[in-house]
Amino acid sequence: MVVGILTLTIPSSWNHHRRHCLRPTPPLIKCESGGVPLTKQAHRFFSSLTSTAAVDDLATANRLIKKFVASSPKSIALNALSHLLSPRNSHPHLSAIAFPLYTKISEASWYNWNPKLVADLVPLLDIQGKHDESQALISQVVSKIKFKERDLVQFYCNLIESCSKHESKQGFNDAYGYLSELVNNSSSMYVKKQGFKSMVSSLCVMGQPNEAENVVEDMIKNGVKPSLFELRFVLYGYGKMGFFEDMERMVKKMEIEGFGVDTISSNMILSSYGAYNALPKMVPWLQKMKALEIPFSIRTYNCVLNSCPMIMSFVRGSGGFPVSVSELVNVLDEAEALLVKELVESSSVLDEAMEWDDLELKLDLHGMHSGSAYLIMLQWIEEMKSRFRVEECVVPAQITVVCGTGKHSSVRGESPVKTLIKAMMVQMKSPMRIDRKNIGCFIAKGQVVRNWLIQSLD
Repeated sequence: MVVGILTLTIPSSWNHHRRHCLRPTPPLIKCESGGVPLTKQAHRFFSSLTSTAAVDDLATANRLIKKFVASSPKSIALNALSHLLSPRNSHPHLSAIAFPLYTKISEASWYNWNPKLVADLVPLLDIQGKHDESQALISQVVSKIKFKERDLVQFYCNLIESCSKHESKQGFNDAYGYLSELVNNSSSMYVKKQGFKSMVSSLCVMGQPNEAENVVEDMIKNGVKPSLFELRFVLYGYGKMGFFEDMERMVKKMEIEGFGVDTISSNMILSSYGAYNALPKMVPWLQKMKALEIPFSIRTYNCVLNSCPMIMSFVRGSGGFPVSVSELVNVLDEAEALLVKELVESSSVLDEAMEWDDLELKLDLHGMHSGSAYLIMLQWIEEMKSRFRVEECVVPAQITVVCGTGKHSSVRGESPVKTLIKAMMVQMKSPMRIDRKNIGCFIAKGQVVRNWLIQSLD
């Protein structure tokens, strides 16, 4: 257990933490940074730390931390700590609080020692220049589990992955040294596999795909067959750096190793091309996916359409936008138009998002970014028009579009997809309206929608 005098830089000011009622199932507040969602209690705790007038008041800081831990159940206290340890912490000005908060939590009667928390804490301490404290924590863990090789490799794997996500260079280099030594000295195939796996992925996260590929070669020399996981990481590592020749070389290498290109690998490749505005390279890859019968996914749509500046300008703007696929293709430049054509020629994503029976026709837009939701909506409307033209078509009693309420958006409660769909409904004069029982859905009677679509064909 880490004890002693805590030294930290106090941001702005501090206030006494207000008493609050705890709920059995604490509601979460979505973080704009995409980090660990906060409970309301943890959010109030952080607010109390930043809203006070005292500056550099260690006594007040420690008193607030002590009071929060003493008055909070295990889940609330650990939620606050996990948020501070996250690479996407939306309260970076409070990162110095992580160590004293961890220390106080580790003294609680309910706390079960967890080396994973230490692995997440170490890179923060290194970034803050507290190398002695980070080394002390590492030594503490190693002394406890040094004779349990599997536990030790898991700790080192967590440590190197955490350091890479926080971009802590010193922490990463130290962790790499610990893990490399353990892997090289161990006779356990499990230890070698886990260690190599984390070394490859972490090197790629740190922007060193060439070094990661060298580790893959070391795996082979040590009798460990690389898995699809390692090869994908190297492929995407090159792609994120814009090294397309190396990325394409890794595709061939994967095929030689017996790993055919799949949807996940293809999405990584498409995302890499898109990040560097290499739209012309995306078209032949989509065509290759079709030729190899590799199914498109929602993420395929997201990767492609997020890379199309004109489409993004439509869905993010406040003006009007094309309300049919043909209109959209006509206003796009050649590169974006070709990408849209390749996507809409395959209906697999629309088919998976759509459920059609006598009672209800439902379109579920969950997981789609704004560009994907926009194109799928256009495809869906054309599909309904095509089916409703047939007299024998049974019209569903209700039609529903599910777009969510923004729980998974960057700002909780503000759904860009819902805002987009509402704008589309208004521009097209659609009879669909927000469901009063579920504000994340648009609904209408099936016959009413059918009549609206048939009139639009006249």
